[in-house]
Amino acid sequence: MSTMEEPPGGAPSAGLMARVKGILLQPKTEWQTIAAEPATAGGLYAGYVAKLAAIPAVCGWIGMSLIGISVPFLGHYRVPLGTGLGQAVVRYVLTLAGVYLLALIIEWLAPNFGGEKNRIQALKLAAYTGTPAWVAGVLGLLPALGVLQLLAALYGIYLLYLGLPVLTRAPKEKALGYTVVVIVAAVVIFIVIGIVARALIGFPGPGMTGLPG
Repeated sequence: MSTMEEPPGGAPSAGLMARVKGILLQPKTEWQTIAAEPATAGGLYAGYVAKLAAIPAVCGWIGMSLIGISVPFLGHYRVPLGTGLGQAVVRYVLTLAGVYLLALIIEWLAPNFGGEKNRIQALKLAAYTGTPAWVAGVLGLLPALGVLQLLAALYGIYLLYLGLPVLTRAPKEKALGYTVVVIVAAVVIFIVIGIVARALIGFPGPGMTGLPG
């Protein structure tokens, strides 16, 4: 494999932090750069997705199992270490799978909105639009701030809206409809991920550990 196809994100000219900064702060310019970059699925995963998707998994585990959360009138609670770690691993693996599944949906829908089917370009979209939510995953260290992660995910929708016409070459006037359909699909995917994760590991309820104070 040539050097030009190595990670991060299939873009050796842009380091991981530079890419994160670019997609968050200058998305219009960054999407143009991303569209022109050679990439492979392996490079995108190893250089970008696998690293950033670990942030909410690790921070969420620390936040819920080591730090815990205060529940009004009930006290301070934390998820048992083993249960929390198991959930984090399962959610992480399912998130990696969910990114690829979302890419398949983006690719499959492209012709319906005047775009071109291209697996790698679709995977770039699925990977990089997850950036705000993954970076905000650090807020999982303080579970009470979890609502702010939702706001970050909303910014990801805006990134998707900007990126779809650039990477799939769909007409800009169809970008909004394309975005809405993809977002509906994404919501379904990650609801399913949550359900599967809970089914495999079990949702901590009575098993939560109460702490004084």
